[in-house]
Order: sequence, then structure tokens, then C-alpha cells
Amino acid sequence: MDNHNSDAMELTMNLVRIDSTDPGAYEGEIGEFIFQYLKGLDVPVIKKEVLPGRFNVMARLEGEKQTPALVYICHMDTVTTGEGWTVSPFGAEVIKGRIYGRGACDMKSGLACALSAFTTMALKARNGQKPKRTLVFIGTVDEEDFMRGAEAAIADGWVTKDCWVLDTEPTGGQIEVAHKGRTWFEIAVKGITAHASTPWKGADAIAAMAEIISFIRRRIASCPVHPDLGASTVTFGQIEGGYRPYVVPDSCRVWIDMRLVPPTDTTSAVTIVEDAIAAAIQEIPGITASYQITGNRPYVEKDEQSPLLKALSEACEKVTGEPAAISFFPGYTDTAVIAGTLGSHNCMSYGPGDLELAHKPDEYVPCEDILRCEEVLTQLAENLLF
Repeated sequence: MDNHNSDAMELTMNLVRIDSTDPGAYEGEIGEFIFQYLKGLDVPVIKKEVLPGRFNVMARLEGEKQTPALVYICHMDTVTTGEGWTVSPFGAEVIKGRIYGRGACDMKSGLACALSAFTTMALKARNGQKPKRTLVFIGTVDEEDFMRGAEAAIADGWVTKDCWVLDTEPTGGQIEVAHKGRTWFEIAVKGITAHASTPWKGADAIAAMAEIISFIRRRIASCPVHPDLGASTVTFGQIEGGYRPYVVPDSCRVWIDMRLVPPTDTTSAVTIVEDAIAAAIQEIPGITASYQITGNRPYVEKDEQSPLLKALSEACEKVTGEPAAISFFPGYTDTAVIAGTLGSHNCMSYGPGDLELAHKPDEYVPCEDILRCEEVLTQLAENLLF
């Protein structure tokens, strides 16, 4: 791999130089770049608007068999740049064998590897070799927010339950086949205002929310631990309430992120939240509380019998000379949306870079990782198509 003249390396740098921050510039420019790139391969290419000025891109290399198609799905957006950079976020500088820039590992290098592998297969087909299986590339919008791009790809029939779907999120050389569920709550507490010198005349909404938060933390910590996915977790990411230090607050609101593992699911989480509210009402008389579920993504468990897992493991071993470790993805990805929505067992992640570096200043990807993943994705497609 050291001497490999890599298309993915050049593509990574080109993609990093395009600002596709979300929120920010979004995916208009990068989507058009990818659309034009794919058009040059003489394969059918579609772009479909998902949100104003933001469109998914899909290219399809038809095989003798329509299903199960091999699908490489990659998001085109990145998080915002933030502060603290010592290099240009869009400079794509190569320093000591690493490409630096926003999205370098999450996931423009993986996107570049998928495009490179797709290109190699399209050129083989152009030269007269008929693929046995259909290969699809999908570039999605909005993955870093509400994942509406992946949802649109499902709704538009670009990906189905029968497809074998691989995203190229940074996995550090591992094949990641499972995901914790992600359930979001918004809880609102109403109290009764009063002067802080006579708090018994009011009902402290913030104190009640503290009871709710403590209750939920304890209950989530006591949930069963999964052998693959580990423990369920909860984060109280945002809270607001009150007016002044000397006024008993009559309102408080909190937004909660739960990452759930089997057997704890959203139904279990609802019970925990309802029990927490009931306990707070008993502890702080006079308050009322309500909740709503603002996000609900089911967990995805590993399927040892997945044919995609077998094929990807074989490709990894052929390229690297050793089996790839099999693990779970700590976040939630486009393939998790597809697996959870369609009930598919052939959805997983494998890509260059380390997730620990994603979303941080001076984000980078090792060039060696790009070369490895480019070859693995190409080998996988080669094995399944030809």
C-alpha cells in the first residue's frame, strides 16, 4: 500500500477543501462536486432535494442481479469548525503522513474511498466486464443533525431491506456491526413562583427537575449491561429555567439524550421518565410535569450470520493480512437508521480514521488509513461484483 497511487487521497483533499458544515455552508457545493464527478463515469446519477438547496446523490452500476445490491452510503456534511485550530480547517494540509481539516476523518476520507471503489468498478464495467451484482453509491445530507438524508434515501427506494449497506464512518480498522439505540426526551416542569424568602409559598420547578434528573441517572445506571454494546447511558445536554436567584422558579425544561442497549428500549425509558416525574411530584408538592419524545432510534444488534459481515471480513483479511476486529459503533450512523427502519441485518460501518478525532479542532486522518480502506472497499466490491 505504501506505493499505491491513490485516487482516494486526492479526492479526500479535494473534499476537505469544500466547506460543507452543518449548520453553515451545508452540502450544496460538495453535492454538486460529487454529482459531476459521478456523471463522468457514464453511469446513471440522480440528485434529489431533501431540504432547500440540499440534495442526496445516488449513482447506480447495474449488475446481472438487482438484489441484494451492495450499497456504499456516505454523508456529505460535517459539524461546524469551532475554535482552537492550528491549521486551516479547509486547507487539507498533509503533515507527517496525515491529512488535516474539518471532515478529514468524519467522513470525507471514507467518502473518497467509496467514490474511488465505485469508480474502479464502473471502469471495469465500461471495459466490457458485466457486474454480477448491482453497486450503488449514495451521498446523504443532514447526517450530523436529524439524519433526514438517510430517511429520504429509504423513502425514495434507493435502499431497501434486501440491500447490503456499508457506511464509511471512521472505525479505526474495525468492522462495526451494532449500535446503541438513541432516544431523546424533552421534559418540562411547571411550578409556582414565590419570593425566595418564603419558598414554602411556591413550588420550585428547578428543585423538582433536579429530583427527576437524579432519579433518571440512577435508573439508567441500574439497567442491564449488554455483552457487545455495553451499558446504557444518559446525558442531560441542555437545561433552562428560573428568572432570578431570589425568585422561586415556576418553570424548568431539560433535554435528554439516552443511548440504550438491549433489553432497555424506548418503552422502558418512558417508564423511567414517568416514574421520575411521579417521584418529583411527591417530593415537591405543587409542581406538574410533562414530557415528549423528540427522537427515537432503535438499537441494532450484531448478526453473526450476516453475509455482508462475512464478505467484508474476507476483504479486510486479504488486504491487511489479518482479520479485522468486530465491534460496535458508539454513535448513530446512516446505516443504523436503515437497519433500524427496515430491520436489515446487513448494515455496518468500516472506514478510515479514528472517531476520537471527529468534531475536534485539528481533525486529521492518517494517509495509511485511507489507502487501507480504499483497497478494502475496492476488494469487497471486486469480490461481490466480478
